[in-house]
Parts: sequence; structure tokens; C-alpha cells
Amino acid sequence: MTASRILALGGAHVDRRGRIHAETAPGASNPGSWFVEAGGGAFNAARNLARLGHAVRLIAPRGGDPDGEIVAAAAREAGVEDTPFTFLDRTTPSYTAIIERDGNLVIALADMELYRLFSPRRIQQRAVREAFSATDAVITDANLPAETVAAIADAARSSARPAFGIAISPAKVVRFKACLPNLSGLFMNEAEARALVRSEPDDPRRWPDLLRAAGLARGVVTRGRHAAIAFDETGIAMLTPPLLEVLGDVTGAGDALASGFISAQLADRPLGEALRQGAAAALIAVRSPLAVAEELEPDLLARVMGLVPDAEMLS
Repeated sequence: MTASRILALGGAHVDRRGRIHAETAPGASNPGSWFVEAGGGAFNAARNLARLGHAVRLIAPRGGDPDGEIVAAAAREAGVEDTPFTFLDRTTPSYTAIIERDGNLVIALADMELYRLFSPRRIQQRAVREAFSATDAVITDANLPAETVAAIADAARSSARPAFGIAISPAKVVRFKACLPNLSGLFMNEAEARALVRSEPDDPRRWPDLLRAAGLARGVVTRGRHAAIAFDETGIAMLTPPLLEVLGDVTGAGDALASGFISAQLADRPLGEALRQGAAAALIAVRSPLAVAEELEPDLLARVMGLVPDAEMLS
């Protein structure tokens, strides 16, 4: 696998998931357990790509608190060069969810205010401009403000570097709308694609038509257990992921797919093979209880690709 230099700018925060062990008792104390790990679309992708042998640098806002240390430790463990904007008087962004015994979400709280301080002027700082010049590709996500996402995509274009986006959610993906023509790829699920174009095709094979009409030349739309669709200027690839009897946690699967796909694209692999490699990375992710599988590495990815069928080329 060819190693590339990759710059990730975007979400790097702490995810907390509390699971209730018995029947949920509203308004009362419920026995349960907590699981805490680092998360964020750009950060998950950065750690996956570092585990695949790429030289990855992360730039993300962080508070001067213990949650910031959790993020920093996760970056070190994955081999990511961590260069945050640190606000000592602020708290690191976090996502906290309470989950019922059957897996349904009871309530969640997203404290993401610090991302608002990652303004476009940060992209103009000398160290950041130098980071763009020293990289082979840029990744960002929709955790950042729309104007910052646009500034990142514009800076990547000015530096002649490909820029890839991760949608995050239906509510946030619209932050990419103004810069779609400057992206070398956007990774989203169907709900996010629907929010982006405010429409839905009768046939999922027509997603590329709607997204191209919105200004996106290259992208991937995932559809859970159904076939994922990747497209670029020259063609469309469709791939149904193999079914797994046992799943660990689907958290981070989309970020893993983006990582595998981007790694293949940077190695000049064709569209169908990039989608296969993305699907293999996602398989490794969903077998793990963590958002970023600790066992991910190039040899394992190559072996798991043997479980993934060939992509169907539609055009």
C-alpha cells in the first residue's frame, strides 16, 4: 500500500454511551454502565488512515480539560500527529447518549459549541497554510461551520490537493452545499444525501444523477445492508456488502469506509476497487466494539477484501 501524507481538519471529541441494563424507568435512577471513547468523523478517518500506514496530521479545536486528554491519547495510540487549537478555558466537544437495553436511544446531548471557534481565519494561519502545502490530501467533516468547510475546500483546491468530506448527519451535511464543486469526494448515507439534495430517486442507482446536478462530481452513498453506490466523472460502481452474523458496533463504519476508499484512491486504484476496499474497512469496523478498530492494518484489510464481492460497474 502506497503511503500518503494526509491532513485532517474537523471533529475530534469524546463519545459517551450509557446503556441501561434493565427496563427503563423514566424519572428514576437506572442501573447501567458507561462506555467512553474518542470520536468525530475526521478524527475516526485520521486514525484509520494512520493505521493503514499513512502519515496523518490532525488539526482540531480542543478544550483544556480531561476530555481533551482522552482525544490526545487516542491520537498518540493511533500514530496521528496531533496539532490542536487548544482553548484552555473551554471544554472539549462531546456527545453523550443514554441507550435502552434493546439498543434504542433514550436521549442524547451534543455539546459541540467549541467547533464554532474553528473559523475560516484559522485556515489563513501560516502553520495551517504550510500544512496544506505539505500534504497529499485533505479530509474534513461537517462538524465545522459551513464557512470553515468552504474555506478548507478552497484552500485544498488552491494547493492542488484533493479534499474529501464526511457528512456526519442529515442536519450537518448541508454545510458542504456551497463547496460541493471543490470536493474530490463526499461520504454520506441515504438520509444525508436526501438532506443535501432535498429529493430522493425512485431507483437508488440514480443517486449520482441527483448529486451531480447539485455540483458534486465524486462521492459515495451508503445504504446500510443494501448496496453502496460510488461515482466519479467517468462511472458508477455499486456494491452490496456481505452480511455478518455477529456485529460489534456500527459506530464508525461509515468513517472506516471513507478511510479505505480514500486510501485506495490515493493509490490510483479504480473506482470499483476503491469501493471494495472501503467496504472491507467497514467490515473490520463493525466487527469491533470500538469506533476505530485497533486491529486495522494493511495485511488484515487485504485479507478481508477477499470477503467482499466485485463491484458492479453501471457505467
